[in-house]
Amino acid sequence: MAGLSPELAAVAFGLLSALSWGAGDFNGGLATRRTSVIGVVFVSHLSGWALLLALALLTGEPVPPVRDMVWGGAGGLAGLVGLVALYRALASGHMGIAAPVSGVLTAALPVLFSIGARGLPDAEQLLGFVLAFVAIWLVSFARSGGRGTANVGMALLAGFGFGVFFILLDQIHTNAVFWPLVAARTLSTGTMAAVLLANRRVNLLPQQRGLLALVLLSSALDVAGNVFFLVATQAGRLDIAAVVSSLYPASTLLLARLFLKEHLSRLQFVGVLTALVAIVLITL
Repeated sequence: MAGLSPELAAVAFGLLSALSWGAGDFNGGLATRRTSVIGVVFVSHLSGWALLLALALLTGEPVPPVRDMVWGGAGGLAGLVGLVALYRALASGHMGIAAPVSGVLTAALPVLFSIGARGLPDAEQLLGFVLAFVAIWLVSFARSGGRGTANVGMALLAGFGFGVFFILLDQIHTNAVFWPLVAARTLSTGTMAAVLLANRRVNLLPQQRGLLALVLLSSALDVAGNVFFLVATQAGRLDIAAVVSSLYPASTLLLARLFLKEHLSRLQFVGVLTALVAIVLITL
């Protein structure tokens, strides 16, 4: 997107990342409702690793310094924690609740990190933080029963993992895109392989019609989201890229509404809207 200012480029690539991640999370959440989270994540990450490696080789991208590969690998582990937690949240409860809660924390952590490096944000961003806490409270306590609380806990863990993932990827100082993500997927896929070996009762993917297609589509969309996010951080500021990318719950919500006919109570609906408003305010 030549000719765009760094801020607009970060917003543009961040929005593309949000659209990709949100659609990928929807498909991944559907898959985990039909089989184990471990199997879905392993197959998704293995296919994503193969896709990223092919892109790195086909584009002839130079291999970056070891330091950048290490940051990418560390980010992959943090992202793995976030993805497993998010898929568990999406599979165990309403997608319309899990996605916005994780998105708020995903947005907030990089901004807090930027505060330490660049000082306090402006009044609009501070208001966004306040609304974020209000949204989490509404979504958490509007549900009755322990299942809702557990679902929100997993969503919070997902947001923490993704927020750390954003911060670690921003430490990559070269313009490399594919190789650091290859390093990220190498560590995350290896970790999931070790989990599978330790838990032999888990089947990779049962022979269910359309299940593999869901997982592969989720993997491709997740790879696209990662690539767009890394380009966004290289084009502009981390806080802008991270918070705009954190709008991914919007596309998850839309797909859940269209295909699953999910409905929210009034308080839950207010909480979801508040979460989305908080994300927007943090970007200002």
